[in-house]
Amino acid sequence: MTITDRAVLVTGANRGIGQALVEEALRRGARRVYAGTRQPLVHPDTRVTPLLLDVTNAAQIRAAVERVDTLDLLINNAGVARFDDLSDRAVLEQHLAVNLFGAYGMTQACLPLLTRSHGAIVIVLSLTAVAPLPFVPAYSISKAAAFSLSQSLRAVLAGQGVRAHAVLAGAVDTEMSRDFAVPKAPPESVARAILDGVANGEEEIFPDPMSAPLAAPWRGGALKALEREFAALANATPEAA
Repeated sequence: MTITDRAVLVTGANRGIGQALVEEALRRGARRVYAGTRQPLVHPDTRVTPLLLDVTNAAQIRAAVERVDTLDLLINNAGVARFDDLSDRAVLEQHLAVNLFGAYGMTQACLPLLTRSHGAIVIVLSLTAVAPLPFVPAYSISKAAAFSLSQSLRAVLAGQGVRAHAVLAGAVDTEMSRDFAVPKAPPESVARAILDGVANGEEEIFPDPMSAPLAAPWRGGALKALEREFAALANATPEAA
């Protein structure tokens, strides 16, 4: 999928990767970019339609999607990350509410539009989806769950012509990662790599120098082969499976 003359919806569009994705989609000639933010947004480009959107609020999701006429690409980027030690269940539930169920709720609400356009879904994740960081375990758990969501959507929606992409990013120079003392990729380059990955049909997108070395081993590895084997069962009857 190329972005030219397409309609794109980005959640968490007010800063970081989300803001960069909005600008990159505009640069690539998007016809309409719906920018979902928790606070009111003003953008100088008339192709941008701001949407007041808290992805944990079902009523706001419904109201936002009602304003979308057509949609080719949904980018589930909104996320939360807090340091924790798994001692507080409420912290884990907060991460799951945003990082997992927020993406799920947006996808379900947009699915009729995406089915109509034979569009695509992107879930912006992290390398913590496959290897947890011990000082953000709740975040890591939620990203691992959302990674499984992306893989499940890919298998379930393939018959409807809707593709699903998972972004497995390393450290990115955003407010969320400001306390991590590691080299970070600029969000602008990550946004470019994400949209390049969608255009190239990459199911898992590794958009930065930290994650890129994992791309080839992942795509040719045993876990990816197992995913494809399991996905083939989507068209089988329960008895045959």
